[in-house]
Amino acid sequence: MTTKTLKWGWTSIAALALASLTLAACGGSDDAAEDPPVVAQPEEPAPENDHFDAYYNVCRGTSPTCYHDWGAFASTPDRVLIYSRTAGPRHANLGTPMGSGLNPAMNPDNLMQAGLVRMLTEAGITADWTEDVTILSGRINNYKAVIFASSNRDTLWNGAVNTSNDAARTALRNYLRRGGGFVGLHNAFGAEYNWPYYEGLLGNANFYNHGPNRAGDVEILAQDPSTEGVPQRFSFQDEWYNLEPFPTKVKFLAKVDTATLTPLTAAPHPGHKDFHPVAWCQYYDGGRAWLSTLGHNAHSFEANSTGPGADAFQKLVVQGVKSVMGLTPFCTE
Repeated sequence: MTTKTLKWGWTSIAALALASLTLAACGGSDDAAEDPPVVAQPEEPAPENDHFDAYYNVCRGTSPTCYHDWGAFASTPDRVLIYSRTAGPRHANLGTPMGSGLNPAMNPDNLMQAGLVRMLTEAGITADWTEDVTILSGRINNYKAVIFASSNRDTLWNGAVNTSNDAARTALRNYLRRGGGFVGLHNAFGAEYNWPYYEGLLGNANFYNHGPNRAGDVEILAQDPSTEGVPQRFSFQDEWYNLEPFPTKVKFLAKVDTATLTPLTAAPHPGHKDFHPVAWCQYYDGGRAWLSTLGHNAHSFEANSTGPGADAFQKLVVQGVKSVMGLTPFCTE
């Protein structure tokens, strides 16, 4: 091989090497190209808790992780609103419908409302009352708790306006989401049948039917600030609502001993022979809810009542109200 040939060969090799390096730098060579960088994908945020109810689209249950502790009521006075508007059959202990506005004059037969005001006042809680749906929608955030006192059917629907008929529904939902307290008594379980959110607020429960107003024994089921000091067992009189659906994901506080009910139920519902709850609590969509199907009779709300179990029932209700207000621990696990 001549010197000229060798010189050409080395020159060619050098040129090829340079071209290869240039291609590699430009990404033009498959052999020399690097794999594309791996872009880290954002991880799915871990759920805050495992208490999300997909049916009602809320966090609910007995875990405080479902509560929105935003401090929205930190400066709110110890005041509650009693709401007893009825849009269907009206219980006798509610008496004659009241006038509009806040704290209208009570009629002599507004016994449930007057009884609640007295009970709460004696406990150091200011109680306002109304049957005006616009008061609920406009002022609900002024209260640490709202009590639905046998307010039934489409109680939150305002048919007197042309727009925003459901403003009170929106107000109640937003009130709960900011940490508000809700107490539902007796025929509050006969309200808002066509609004699933409200059914969830009741604990995935609704009134179906009831037997006659009759005696039965209530049994306390759990230690809780709302049951503290309430007799473990006491005689009572009520309609003992049958429920459909049946409450779930709640803390059961009290039941009726079905062996003391005569009759057990009313057709066609088979009743809840094995377990018939009458009071429970849950966190719901950021708020607190304390529920009881009891409260049919006027004597259950009277002072110094001779009605069976009235004192025990009143103590249970007042302590339930205090717990949703945040004055005592709520629905303890």
